[in-house]
Amino acid sequence: MPRIEPASPPYEPAIDEALGRIMPPGLDPLVLFRTMARNPRVFAKMFAGGLLDKGAISLRQREVVIDRTTARLGCEYEWGVHIALFAAKVGFGPAEIAATVHGAADAACWAADEQALVAVVDDLVDRRTIGDATWTRAHEHFDEAQMLEVIALVGYYHTISFLCRGLDLPPESYAARFPNA
Repeated sequence: MPRIEPASPPYEPAIDEALGRIMPPGLDPLVLFRTMARNPRVFAKMFAGGLLDKGAISLRQREVVIDRTTARLGCEYEWGVHIALFAAKVGFGPAEIAATVHGAADAACWAADEQALVAVVDDLVDRRTIGDATWTRAHEHFDEAQMLEVIALVGYYHTISFLCRGLDLPPESYAARFPNA
C-alpha cells in the first residue's frame, strides 16, 4: 500500500481533464497521478512542467533518457510504466530494455547518439554534473536546445523517481519489472 492513499473518482474537473488528456484510452490513471491528485497545486505544477509534449529530441531518444534515469535511481515503478507503454513503440528489444538498467553507456545495442545520452544521464546521476568529455561527445549529436531538454528531462524524472520511491508506490499491474543482471 502506498504511503498516501490515491484519489478516487470523481476527480475535481481540472484533474479529471488532465488525466483524460494524458492517459491512453482504456487505461486507468496511474497510481502516481491519482496520488498527486491529493494535492491539486502540486498535481498542476507536475503536469505543467512535465515535458510531456513533443520536444526537441525524438521519442526514442527521450525514452533512452527517461528509462536510464529512472533505472539508475532505482525507480522500478516509473521505469516499468515507460517500458510497458513506450518500449515497443520506440523499437526497444530485450537488449535495449536490459541496457537501460544494467548496461554501460557504450553498450553495443545503442547508436552513437544514444550512447552519448546514456553517458549524460550517468554523469548527472553519479556526479550531478556533466563531465567535459561527456559534454563534447553529446554535443556532437545534439544542439543547445536539445541538450537543455535532455538535462531538464533527467532533472524532471529525478523528481518523479523521488516521488514514486518516497511514496512507496506499488507497480502498475501491466508495468514491466527490472530485468535481472
